[in-house]
Amino acid sequence: MRFKLFLSAHTLALILIGSGNGFAQTKEHEHRDWMMCQSGQYQAHIVAKDQDIILENGLVRRSFKIKQNAFCYDFTNLVTGQQLIRAVQPEAQLQLNGKWYNVGGVYGQKERAYLRPEWMNDFTASDEDFIFVNYEIRDLDPLLNWNGEKWWATHKSAAKGKVLIFSYASPKTSGLSGITVEVHYAIYDDIPLISKWVTVKNYNNQEVQINQVIHEKLALVEEESAVVGSVEDMKKQHGLYVESNFAFNNAMRYHLSDQSLHWRADSTYTSQVNYDYKTPAIMEVYPKLGVGIKLQPKDDFVSIRSWELLMDSYDRERRGLAIRKMYRIIAPWTTANPIFMHLVSKTDDQVYSAIDQCAATGYEALILSFGSHINMEDTTAANLSNLKKIADYAHHKNVKIGAYSLFSSRKISEADDVINPKTGKTGGAFFGNAPCFGSVWGIGYTKRIKTFFEKTGFDIWENDGPFPGDQCASTSHPGHHGLEDSQWVQFNMQKELYHWLNARGVYINSPDWYFLDGSNKTGLGYREVNFSLPRENQRILNRQNIFDALWEENPSMAWGFVPLTAYQGGGKDAVLEPLQEHREDYKQLMMQYYGAGVQACYRGPRLYDSEKTKETVIDVIQWYKKYRTILNSDLIHLRRADGRDWDGFLHVNATETGFKGLGMLFNPLKIAITRTIKLPLYYTGLTGRAKIGFDDKSSKEVSLDRESKATLSITIPAESYRWFTVN
Repeated sequence: MRFKLFLSAHTLALILIGSGNGFAQTKEHEHRDWMMCQSGQYQAHIVAKDQDIILENGLVRRSFKIKQNAFCYDFTNLVTGQQLIRAVQPEAQLQLNGKWYNVGGVYGQKERAYLRPEWMNDFTASDEDFIFVNYEIRDLDPLLNWNGEKWWATHKSAAKGKVLIFSYASPKTSGLSGITVEVHYAIYDDIPLISKWVTVKNYNNQEVQINQVIHEKLALVEEESAVVGSVEDMKKQHGLYVESNFAFNNAMRYHLSDQSLHWRADSTYTSQVNYDYKTPAIMEVYPKLGVGIKLQPKDDFVSIRSWELLMDSYDRERRGLAIRKMYRIIAPWTTANPIFMHLVSKTDDQVYSAIDQCAATGYEALILSFGSHINMEDTTAANLSNLKKIADYAHHKNVKIGAYSLFSSRKISEADDVINPKTGKTGGAFFGNAPCFGSVWGIGYTKRIKTFFEKTGFDIWENDGPFPGDQCASTSHPGHHGLEDSQWVQFNMQKELYHWLNARGVYINSPDWYFLDGSNKTGLGYREVNFSLPRENQRILNRQNIFDALWEENPSMAWGFVPLTAYQGGGKDAVLEPLQEHREDYKQLMMQYYGAGVQACYRGPRLYDSEKTKETVIDVIQWYKKYRTILNSDLIHLRRADGRDWDGFLHVNATETGFKGLGMLFNPLKIAITRTIKLPLYYTGLTGRAKIGFDDKSSKEVSLDRESKATLSITIPAESYRWFTVN
């Protein structure tokens, strides 16, 4: 027998994995790789045919049967051809009034290592499950009502796509008459991404206790087969990246902040290799500590929401690029990136002076940092009136203004603080002591913050210590009933405040992972005491922090730190003041951060102390603004700083009509060095040749190999840097 294998150029390029960034280069591939396509090339659609409903956009396909009861039988990566589903599962699971119920799903699959289409006709439904009633198809609504008109951003348009909604009726024998469940699936344009969430509606005349909601449950093909191994130790399915909007704890990395992704063994999968049936073969998404709320008659409950991004490579850079693109599409507010200073003020005059310095140097915003004399919680008429005058002055100078407020990691009172369930007393919270959002003080805090922004016209909220996930055992706080619902209620109060601010166009700096509910930026991750080390150390450590943070974050999503004055000690070798005496260190720190597209908190009393320092700041800001779009584009990791040799990174943007790339190379050594470097230019979209421009002074053409790599020889001065553009 003779067989023929037909491969598209796109598929062939996927197979020919290069050593640089995951893909080899072909001319056809340049136009087909979804990572570099213009928007609208992969449009989402939902097709209903007989008893099948299919979500597809050319990159991902998810298919359902609605014959006996609705169930998912197909979840395919159309880029690689990988099928993720090995067995059917319910579409959701609810624990109501202490009892578990399946939503959708069918029974009868005996072999659970794989699913054959002809088996599905014999599957059966159960009267004890929520039963499919009907479906609806809609256009995708914006995730948030973001008012981003006053902010510079690379993306401002809401994601486009389609939404499928399955409606289910409660089991007739459950005593839950009038409880309706809707399961929502969103498919997006231009990315292999599916989002899912659940709504519970109470049309009954009695309250219903919602103990827990598992809104996603998939029996996935295992990543690893092993005779011995546990769920915790064995590899999880790499073809699917899952992120939810239920993440917190101050880690400043999503996978460490996530509170919702759970991997389970499947004892019904009896043909697996693992003798103890411990293969991580079921993925579930739900809040770890439960919901615990009482759903009142005529009320609705909306679950957390997850995003399931299909991966086409094991390459770390490409996987990170996919996650970064996901954020740009579903949460465009995270691409807003104002140029801001952090002022430590003691008087109003210092604020007015700093506003003038921002306006003179091209800075776009001033944030009154922690330790400043501004109190956002003071809602007296005199305070609000005075702060409005400051805001009006800043706006007259075309400068946005913000302020700092701490929620958690502070003690309010015995009556208002989080009650430790183990002791029945305050203390023992994530940050030691912390107020409860559901207490009288916590409810009032939300009102005071809203009043502040309504009355003053401030533009930025530096929200330190947002709700980190504390449970509260109080039964007297008016916002929650007790321990079971305390985390869910507080988390949603934090979200509601962020949603409200987001709709007003207020920019939010928040050192926690609330991006999918409206925050704009978090810390890139640093140890604050390191800023008491000598400036030479800080330069290298800052570059390491940048390099490490931007694997899965866009540059606009992270902030760094540059203390201009003493911060946690360190002496004269650690600080930049007087700025005039340390202009080169000051400039290099700015170039490192702005060259990465990352804003740093330049914390101190002023941006410049002399005309020469002022000129230095202006030069850097003008440079940043000239190359702003490419500097806020994806970052490719070249070499991490180690103090032994050169280090650097490269921005790339295949869809930009201007510069396709901009690289920063650093030399930590005390002598000049000349190095030959392989530049991975695949994600610039360029083929054949590229033009490299050096420091805005000279340029040359270079040839690209079949993987779109260019060979570059460059000399970097001692303890300094070089930068170059790619076109």
